[in-house]
Formats: sequence, C-alpha cells, structure tokens
Amino acid sequence: MHRSYLDFIGWQKAMQLSVQVYELTRGFPREELYGMTSQLRRASISIVSNIAEGHGRGTRPQLAHFLSIARGSAFEVEAQLLLCGQVGLGERACLGRCESLCDEVSRILASAIRGLNEPGAESL
Repeated sequence: MHRSYLDFIGWQKAMQLSVQVYELTRGFPREELYGMTSQLRRASISIVSNIAEGHGRGTRPQLAHFLSIARGSAFEVEAQLLLCGQVGLGERACLGRCESLCDEVSRILASAIRGLNEPGAESL
C-alpha cells in the first residue's frame, strides 16, 4: 500500500479533475450556483475525499469499498459534464479537459478496485 493516498496516481488525477471542475464552473451563469455548479463541485470533491477516506481505513476491503464509491462519483461527474455540453454550459476546451480527466480517473479506480479484490493481491 502507498504510504499515503497522496502517492496514489488516482488521487492525484482526481485532484486535477476537481481543480479543473472549479475552473470550468467559475464561468457558469450565476443562476447555476445552486444547480450545476454545486453539483459538479460536490461530486468531484467526493472522488478525492473517498479515496483519502478509504486509504485511511487501513484495510483492503474498506479501501476497495471507498474506491468504488469514488468511482461512482466519477460517473456522476461524467454525466453532469455531458449535460453541461448538451445545454451549452462551460467553455468547450475546459469541458474537454474535465471529461478526459474524469475518464482517466474512472479507469484508474476500476483497475485499483480489481487489484484489491484479487485474492493475495498487493494493496495500492
């Protein structure tokens, strides 16, 4: 297991995603403050938070569980980003960066979860 969640590339990429989501949502209309802005920010924060919490639990099953929750939040972010694109919210290039990072985070988490669930496998 990594000494810290900070060493896990999935957490690092999720943090980049959260930063990009904040960048993206800064340009959203004011009327979206309690709508899409809040939803996207909370879901992206949930990814980094659940990775950290799972690591802090100290067991492989708990870590796998929290990584699964984080992956669910990544799918939530992905759906919201797709909706933003459909309704014209956000600058296209920033939206694309968020979508790309979201996909990467989801794939990293899926791989880590698979590895943790294999008998005798090493932790992160």
